Amino acid sequence: MGDTDRPVIEVTIAAPADAVWHALRDKDQLRRWHGWDYPENGGLDAEIDTIFFSELTEDPVARRLALGSGDTFTIEEVPGGSRLRITRGAKTGGEWDEYYDDITQGWTSFAQQLRFLLERHDGDERRTLFFTSTGQEPLEALGLTGVAENEVGKRYDAELAGKAIGGEVWFRTEHQLGLTVEGWGDGLLVVAYNPAKSAAMAILSTYGRSDAELAALGEGWGAAWSNNYQL
Repeated sequence: MGDTDRPVIEVTIAAPADAVWHALRDKDQLRRWHGWDYPENGGLDAEIDTIFFSELTEDPVARRLALGSGDTFTIEEVPGGSRLRITRGAKTGGEWDEYYDDITQGWTSFAQQLRFLLERHDGDERRTLFFTSTGQEPLEALGLTGVAENEVGKRYDAELAGKAIGGEVWFRTEHQLGLTVEGWGDGLLVVAYNPAKSAAMAILSTYGRSDAELAALGEGWGAAWSNNYQL
């Protein structure tokens, strides 16, 4: 795979370039946009240490970060904010190549979560829920096919996991949909699908929810997810 074949993810963020760079280099900020919460193997904190603070090359002046995986982040100032560009590393022929497309999709999700943080929740603590399985396309399974037809930035209203939700369409790619959710403290839902593996994924980012509210959301989503995917 040559440089011209490497996937490139670009997101324009209505925030200063220095703020985007800070979100890549500050551990507290990284926890607010990268990945999702989980307890295994040291959890999200250990993952952030491995990815962003082990093998890497960084140039704060140029705002360029090259990870040990070969993935490269660059930030440039543009009118109204900044542009984050993530260029995937080349395939190596090793065991991680099997997950290459999954990681590309992951960076797409996380770049949008970074934009959401800086544009809507800068400095706010988030709490997340994560669901994954194999089976049918999740927009169909969750009844979001119609919502996905809305333009980015437009209002939507839907019923999801037995609850009425509303917000705006945050982003849309070929295999992903991002929705803001007012009832989650102005939260964010990212739904993704890998058709090659029939793999479905959902990341729920919430703000200002109590333990009881988060537990109830997890129970409702767990039931809806298992009903659709027969876990």
